[in-house]
Amino acid sequence: MKAITYKSYGSPEVLQLTEIDKPIPGENEVLVKINATTVNSADCRLRKADPFLIRLIFGLFKPRKQVLGMGLSGVVEETGRNVTLFQKGDQIFGSTELLMGTYAEYISVPENTPLSKIPQGWSFEEAVAVPFGTHTALCFLKMADIKPGQKVLIYGASGAVGTAAVQLAKYFGAEVTAVCSTSNLEMLKSMGADQVLDYTCEDLSKIDKKWDVVFETVNKISIGTIARLVKKGGVLILGSALIKEMMQGLWMSMTKKFRIIMGTNKPTFADMDTLRQLMESGAIKPVIDRVYSLDEMVEAHRYVDSGRKKGNVVIRIDV
Repeated sequence: MKAITYKSYGSPEVLQLTEIDKPIPGENEVLVKINATTVNSADCRLRKADPFLIRLIFGLFKPRKQVLGMGLSGVVEETGRNVTLFQKGDQIFGSTELLMGTYAEYISVPENTPLSKIPQGWSFEEAVAVPFGTHTALCFLKMADIKPGQKVLIYGASGAVGTAAVQLAKYFGAEVTAVCSTSNLEMLKSMGADQVLDYTCEDLSKIDKKWDVVFETVNKISIGTIARLVKKGGVLILGSALIKEMMQGLWMSMTKKFRIIMGTNKPTFADMDTLRQLMESGAIKPVIDRVYSLDEMVEAHRYVDSGRKKGNVVIRIDV
């Protein structure tokens, strides 16, 4: 089968279209014919081994797992004899997380992998655009215990996590301020943001206003600047912070008297059912910037590396 592999860390050019063996499902696994996957910031970090800590987990000198990709949507082609949750022909979507392996035509995964059936009326491309950003945003916002009427600021609101956070915060009844660049203002207004700030024009370090919840989604602003926007007793969410930013955020939370939320959130099987229900209710809609084919993976990674993507970048896998 066709797959995108990488044998060394580095630029998008390390990704190569190759032929590898088609997997055979074990007795507790499902074999999925993948129709679509995504390129997200986590994929790019793993490809580059940035931060260096990635090498300590995934291989010091070269990656142990040579097929990247976490998001998937596709059709169950075969099931192991002990599988009870899915059957042949089911259209499913979900995330393999650190198992990775979705930059390929097929994948075999345990049936308890975070997967769910695609809601009626949703395409493979639309469904695969949901798990990464929406799950992250949902977990953090639920931890913040948002109440109707609270004021929420979302920095990096045009990305995969940001666009999901805007929709979910509105769903929870919050008044949402989205922060983005000029080219994304109208998109975020159309998604329901009550106010939109253009960070290329507005100096956030000089804004004399505070919010109940501030959600930084992209790790592209100083902790000191973003922390000053949180009300006393409020919540700061650092959704993409690395160790340095986490330490800074923890110190700020103690000195400025607000609660801080950060870290990672691993999706569960139950989480995927929650996402499916949000999709069915219309509370969340996919935001897809560009769609590439499998053999355009290098170009797709270059685009995500540029930092200009809106929502999600989807890879269509034609077999």
